[in-house]
Amino acid sequence: MMKIGRVGLLVLTVLILNCSASSAWFGNKHKSGKTSILPGEASSSSSSFSSSSFLRRPGSSIVFPIHGNVYPVGFYNVTLNIGQPPRPYFLDLDTGSDLTWLQCDAPCSRCSETPHPLYRPSNDLVPCDDPLCASLHHTNDYNCDYPDQCHYEIDYADQYSSLGVLVKDVYLLNFTNGIQLKVRMGLGCGYDQLFPASSYHPVDGVLGLGRGRASLISQLSSQGLLRNVVGHCLSTHGGGYMFFGDVYDSSRVTWTPMSSTDIKHYSAEAAELVFGGKATGVGNLLAIFDTGSSYTYFNFHAYQALISWLKKELHGKPLREAPDDQTVPLCWHGKRPFRSIQEVRKYFKPLALSFATSRRAKSVFEIPPEAYLIISNYGNVCLGILNGSELGMGDLNLIGDISMLDKLMVYDNDKQLIGWSPANCDRVPKSRDVSI
Repeated sequence: MMKIGRVGLLVLTVLILNCSASSAWFGNKHKSGKTSILPGEASSSSSSFSSSSFLRRPGSSIVFPIHGNVYPVGFYNVTLNIGQPPRPYFLDLDTGSDLTWLQCDAPCSRCSETPHPLYRPSNDLVPCDDPLCASLHHTNDYNCDYPDQCHYEIDYADQYSSLGVLVKDVYLLNFTNGIQLKVRMGLGCGYDQLFPASSYHPVDGVLGLGRGRASLISQLSSQGLLRNVVGHCLSTHGGGYMFFGDVYDSSRVTWTPMSSTDIKHYSAEAAELVFGGKATGVGNLLAIFDTGSSYTYFNFHAYQALISWLKKELHGKPLREAPDDQTVPLCWHGKRPFRSIQEVRKYFKPLALSFATSRRAKSVFEIPPEAYLIISNYGNVCLGILNGSELGMGDLNLIGDISMLDKLMVYDNDKQLIGWSPANCDRVPKSRDVSI
């Protein structure tokens, strides 16, 4: 999922090209004075140990600080060190897509301005018949006209796209047990990007955290380094953290099964919309949890019902619509500019999505006012839930960053569960003490 300025949009397609009008040039591999610490050659600077014992060690995890906010920054990013020698890159956090890619000097025909120098790719090309390449196809019977390379094209719904080639390179990762590893994994070298001005963010690429084989957590899990679990905790104050592996107390997490029909996204089974603690009759909602979207999107029926309820609740309250504020489609002004959500939350009721986990049990995803409202730069209070039907999303509903604030979110691919729990996301777990 990518963002239109401050608005996130669903990834529509991932297409691997069998040929490309633009051929990528790959320079010499970067050399490092240190030996790569790969899964089969694990070691640490402080002590030596058996790599096999490390790989079998329960509770292995990696924690990354997150930077950014829903508004006004409009996106979250993490820093990953990639290459030989490792160099830092800012990556847009995206649970709605699989492939991690960097804007790439191969050379680059079209790249946006980046915080760091463009990534110089390794010579370790991923061949067309590699399972990593195959995982990005929609079918299994694709042709490999250029068998030594795997070209890709990713199109996002906000008209952003990236064309490139898959390579493998080294990621420098710090585990919470104090071990540092260099792990060779796949990534995209994006040498041709198209993006509208409203989509630009000062990042070096995208961190794909989806359910597919190409995602970083899937690659780490396949190498035996971690359980296939990814999660995040986004703070209302900005920032937060994300993690791979076991970084939570499962007994404190509310769980719901992942969808049995949508195997590409972190989506749950159908939910019912709850407003002010009361059932609305709006049900059978298909929801996707996606950090690539700043805001939340409801389908047409749910959105219109929400707007109707809000107008009824706000009747007689000291709030009036502010059509001149174009931050998002719907804003309200007061007698004077607002400075925080706390000043207006008393006028708004909480929302919730109720997921049926069994015939009798339900898992409720609470969305309090601070998880669906923002204060714009004009001092107005604005609705951070948008009409997805205007963006061609059909019946899908998207739970974006705003509605996941101050929640520990867990996507357990091993157990096929999505979980959440209230949390202090300002406190980044420290090494050797990661229980939340």
